[in-house]
Amino acid sequence: MSQLPVEVSIKNNIAIVSLDRADKHNALDMSMFFTIRDTIKSLKKNKHIRAVIVKGNGVDFCTGLDVKSVMQSQSNALKLLFKWWPGHANLAQYVSTGWQEIPVPVIMVLHGRVWGGGLQIALGGDFRIAHDETTFSVMEARWGLLPDMGGTIALKEQLPTDKAKLLAMTGREFNAQQALNLNVITKVSDVPMETALALAEEISQQSPDSVAAVKKLYKNAWWQSKAFALARESWYQVRILMGKNQRLKTYNQTHPEKEKPFKQRRNW
Repeated sequence: MSQLPVEVSIKNNIAIVSLDRADKHNALDMSMFFTIRDTIKSLKKNKHIRAVIVKGNGVDFCTGLDVKSVMQSQSNALKLLFKWWPGHANLAQYVSTGWQEIPVPVIMVLHGRVWGGGLQIALGGDFRIAHDETTFSVMEARWGLLPDMGGTIALKEQLPTDKAKLLAMTGREFNAQQALNLNVITKVSDVPMETALALAEEISQQSPDSVAAVKKLYKNAWWQSKAFALARESWYQVRILMGKNQRLKTYNQTHPEKEKPFKQRRNW
């Protein structure tokens, strides 16, 4: 087991992030909260990566909050929940919402139990690929709480309101096929890591600027007015057309035998 509760490796410009408290089923203690936050911020600045894959070491992806560990100190609750501004994410929320700030696709590879805070983290990704034996739960209901780690944003995008309420009010456990039917996950696979790598490599064949622009556009468009979404769509397209990667993608599409590498992604 590594010294830090999160491992990061980069190969072929794909970052692999591994939750690594396997002996605790990757339950979230304070060290893991801080390390996930720092990992997100580091990857956000890396202009060379083309995709991020997040997985859990051991038998579970993440079973939620390590209540015993976190509650050892009264100050931990303040560290998790404090925020300078109501509309900004606190530490507990950032480990879910922060993945959307990385301008490349973030693919969650899920297995075992994806419960409570683990589900909140998974919902922060762009895609979720689960093994068919994975189980899910909005566990907070069992503690008399509401899910407050930022997953509400993703649930609003993915599920009808009645389905989201059903999961959040009951805390019931559901399997991978049910999660797929509910639109909580993107795909069920017997080999989720291989499926995620194939998807990451497929997206990596596209312009890094168009991928980053699509991610930012769809993130904002889902929450704003039609007029604002159309304005953003037009402006992002102009930015793409002004960049070199769009021309490179057009060249590669028409000259597959002479493909040229993309330039570094612009700031999005």
